Amino acid sequence: MAGADPNRSFMKDVKRIIIKVGTAVITRNDGRLALGRIGALCEQVKDLNAQGYEVIMVTSGAVGVGRQRLRYRKLVNSSFADLQKPQMELDGKACAAVGQSGLMALYDMLFTQLDVSSSQLLVTDSDFDNSNFRERLRETVESLLELRVIPIFNENDAISTRKAPYEDSSGIFWDNDSLAGLLALELKADLLVLLSDVDGLYSGPPSEPSSKLIHTYIKEKHYHEITFGDKSRVGRGGMTAKVQAAVWASTGGVPVVITSGCASQSLVKVLRGEKIGTLFHKNASLWEPSKDTSVREMAVAARDCSRRLQNLSSEERKKMLLDVADALEANEDLIRSENEADLAAAHEAGYESALVSRLTLKPGKIASLAKSVRTLANMEDPINEILKRTEVADGLVLEKTSCPLGVLLIIFESRPDALVQIASLAIRSGNGLLLKGGKEAMRSNAILHKVITNAIPDNVGEKLIGLITTRDEIADLLKHDDVIDLVIPRGSNKLVAQIKSSTKIPVLGHADGVCHVYIDKSADMDMAKRIVMDAKIDYPAACNAMETLLVHKDLMKTPELNDILVALKTAGLSFALIHCSCIFFG
Repeated sequence: MAGADPNRSFMKDVKRIIIKVGTAVITRNDGRLALGRIGALCEQVKDLNAQGYEVIMVTSGAVGVGRQRLRYRKLVNSSFADLQKPQMELDGKACAAVGQSGLMALYDMLFTQLDVSSSQLLVTDSDFDNSNFRERLRETVESLLELRVIPIFNENDAISTRKAPYEDSSGIFWDNDSLAGLLALELKADLLVLLSDVDGLYSGPPSEPSSKLIHTYIKEKHYHEITFGDKSRVGRGGMTAKVQAAVWASTGGVPVVITSGCASQSLVKVLRGEKIGTLFHKNASLWEPSKDTSVREMAVAARDCSRRLQNLSSEERKKMLLDVADALEANEDLIRSENEADLAAAHEAGYESALVSRLTLKPGKIASLAKSVRTLANMEDPINEILKRTEVADGLVLEKTSCPLGVLLIIFESRPDALVQIASLAIRSGNGLLLKGGKEAMRSNAILHKVITNAIPDNVGEKLIGLITTRDEIADLLKHDDVIDLVIPRGSNKLVAQIKSSTKIPVLGHADGVCHVYIDKSADMDMAKRIVMDAKIDYPAACNAMETLLVHKDLMKTPELNDILVALKTAGLSFALIHCSCIFFG
């Protein structure tokens, strides 16, 4: 659901990419190596290498691997008396010395299995003080890349002049994140990808519901807004270090993406220009901020407006719906004009005829919608209706009363008339709305949304109904289970399953419908004919149009059934007879 990001169109010109793998990516929560994850990462690197990308890796994890090995060795060689003594923390440099060989052996083994050669380059901060070293380093890397070998860099913590691998944050570089940023500038990379165990940079700790993913980092906007959580569970600086490195490299002209190294095909998606992770770019401040930065505000505004709506009387809400109906009729020409623009674009794009049919607002449709809204306005108030009353004890009565749900996120198909129906029901029932229609009905939905919200009085607020314009906004909204109360996806089973797996918000889904009509041998055949024709002919593009006609076997050779079949053929339908009792329509 990520989609393409126009700000990342430069990805098509990327050739040299540096990938920094964090300790949290290559290790599990128990500190052991995440072999499957590392293997999947190596497979992506192999594919990129085969496609002609020049891939350079910077990897953390040597200290963690060494600590795991040394702890095990110390445990094996300890007596029971030794285990009773206070356990001293293992020296970080010793851990690095032991772990480095094991880490590189793992990379070498995995890449060898993929028919790719890799190489190890260990550096220290002091190495970069020497201009000759920098020149030789560049020459070595160029030679390796020309031979399709993957250079794998790591800071040589075993002989580093730092006080300790996880304490000193000074010098030319101070951890593997800043080393990756330095190498991106030194080796003139086209892109730097910093892999983490989270999806990217959030406005606050990712575990907090109020935190939202920042797709494009704009220093002037985000620098004072971000609250960092605890540092990495295993590495040096966590997200703080990554952001510092990303700002440094991007200011120097190398675009940076911070994204999850635990997600499937993350590197491939980044290079496709998909909107995943957080992008750092030297020109980001010149770009217009994306609309998805305000999706939480949209949800909060809908909630606040819904509470004001709920405080209105039934007559006041009825008056709102009557005003909406009047506004629809008053703006019919404008609505039709925008709908015709959508239809022209749909025909040009080659959409299927059924979708185009659902998209079309036929003559008389606006009047029909206005009539339906007025009918709804005159119905009995659904709020505060006592559904059940039970006397629990003498003087103690328990009542079950209807009430609004709160804020609804509703995703619907290409039918713009559904927007009017959903919005009207929400107003009558006192609920706030966030609506996402199909992209093919973008202009129709936009004008209908504007007409309806303009009819909402100021004491409620037009933000009662929010219109979502991109799929990316849905992904962000699904994180806000503290504001949104129910998601209703109206679409395929695949869509419903994706929504359910992506959110903690309750989802009102559905299964496949059964669009059958059955004619029994005792049926009134004139009535049966009218029902069948209406079920298939009136609106064949609708999702509940008849798909199968079931007929009692005693009717199969009767003139009445033949009359129905002739009427269907005359209407231009094609169908097949199955088992002499079912008729399936094409």
